[in-house]
Amino acid sequence: QLQLVESGGGSVQPGGSLRLSCVNSAYTLDYYTVGWFRQAPGKEREGVSCISTDGDSTNYIDSVRGRFSISRDNAKNTVYLQMNSLQPADTATYYCAAALFGDGVCARRPTLADASMDYWGRGTLVSVAS
Repeated sequence: QLQLVESGGGSVQPGGSLRLSCVNSAYTLDYYTVGWFRQAPGKEREGVSCISTDGDSTNYIDSVRGRFSISRDNAKNTVYLQMNSLQPADTATYYCAAALFGDGVCARRPTLADASMDYWGRGTLVSVAS
């Protein structure tokens, strides 16, 4: 069983950057496809990005492609989301989640579906405002 904990959220001005971390403190993350999701106030949760088990395949939704970068360090049991050129529309609570057998979907689609994720973190808040 995984235990995912997100960190790195905070308040930044438009155009700023943050790097989110998702650390797994139990078992190993090596066999799991990992996704980042976000939920803005009053909106449904949406997938943002995903990364394959070996880190070779990544995908993003259109609104963050070119600004966000997902990566993983399996030796540290950690997945990162580097967020640059942040905009007010990026304000949300960000969650990481892990899924077994998700590599195929991550290669074909920008994100994995909520229902396919096996484990979730509790989230970290990102606020972008002047």
